[in-house]
Amino acid sequence: MSIFRRIALSRFQTGIRNVSDQGRQRLVILGTGWGSYSVLKSINKVLYDVIVVSPRNHFLFTPLLASTTVGTLEFRSIIEPIRNTGFRETEHFHLSHAIGLDVNKKVLTCQSVIAPDNVYDIHYDRLVIGVGALPNTFGVPGVEEHAFFLKELNDARRIRNRILDNFELAIQPGVSNKERQQLLNIVIVGGGPTGVEFGAELYDFVKEDIARIYPSEIDDISVTLVEGNKILGNFDQRLQKYAEKKIRQRDKMRLIQSVVTEVYPNGVKLLDGTVLPAGLVVWSTGLSPRDFTKNLDLPKNKQGQFITDAYLRVKGDPHGCVFALGDCADIENKSLPCTAQVAERQGRYLANFLQTVESSPFEFKSMGMLAYIGKYEALTDMPGVKAQGFHSWLLWRSAYLTRLGSWRLRMQVPVDWLKTLLWGRDTSRF
Repeated sequence: MSIFRRIALSRFQTGIRNVSDQGRQRLVILGTGWGSYSVLKSINKVLYDVIVVSPRNHFLFTPLLASTTVGTLEFRSIIEPIRNTGFRETEHFHLSHAIGLDVNKKVLTCQSVIAPDNVYDIHYDRLVIGVGALPNTFGVPGVEEHAFFLKELNDARRIRNRILDNFELAIQPGVSNKERQQLLNIVIVGGGPTGVEFGAELYDFVKEDIARIYPSEIDDISVTLVEGNKILGNFDQRLQKYAEKKIRQRDKMRLIQSVVTEVYPNGVKLLDGTVLPAGLVVWSTGLSPRDFTKNLDLPKNKQGQFITDAYLRVKGDPHGCVFALGDCADIENKSLPCTAQVAERQGRYLANFLQTVESSPFEFKSMGMLAYIGKYEALTDMPGVKAQGFHSWLLWRSAYLTRLGSWRLRMQVPVDWLKTLLWGRDTSRF
């Protein structure tokens, strides 16, 4: 047994004895995304010793992630450290991957992020699985190797550096006009909210900052959005058409209705054989299960999500004490969209259920959807309210501001917005 394993086991066994003395049950939460974070913030810690296992030590406010790719917001303005929520014991947060689960013995196997040789077990009384999902490549060749995803903060930083690298490289001696155009063409694959909002942020960046900082390159810039069906497919049809019209009207943007069949180091190939040169390809087309989800021998649907009952209990668990929520789970005969709103509401429901406050099945009623489309315009698709334009943009910003994870973030984000308005976006490369 390695020294890491011996230390981890001895420290955690000490915690187990304390729990037994106090009579509290042990609630283990996997992940720090919308669903898991909602459980963590809502659960009564008087009733449970709450243990979180996640390879990420912060909650990420994903609706504003696209804004960090072009410097509208700073990276730290949309993350909240998990330890700020407060734990009874410092070792109740584990910076680790969950790699195995024995539902019969109620044992979770973990692997440290920092020291991968450190593999250890955690016993639980209740387990909440909120590990989320990965971007779906649909088996398209070259996606893993050459495309960029927009799922985590590291993804946003990589995109930001690639954008800045391409602009700097395009003005260096020895770069031909053809190479310059390839470097300055950005292809976004997927017309969902992530793809559309990233394209909107890019459009604003080009119009408000690139034209000022790189005036000689402005004519060669283009942003191409590739979508096989309709963009923003879950939105009202009238709002879809409005967004599509706005994108097509913009001189530096174009919308192509097609499917990408291959991604190259310097472009993409479409279904009809057309090759689009690109210095950056951002892939945002659906979700696929993580390895932890794939490897567990529990009932799953066709998309690879855990099947749960109406109380979010995972099917196939003999004890009825394993729950799943968010993108990695699907309620039997009642599928819900994989959105932050659904996961956050499931988290609050589950916290109440575990505290025996809630005894009825989970019910979801959408509060609506918002999407930024650029140039200080947004879409509002809410029950009884279908709107677009500047007023929707104000609502978009106000709604997201109130949903940020802490007052610290609610102060930082408006400051970033103000700095961008007064002095432009941050184009530092680091």
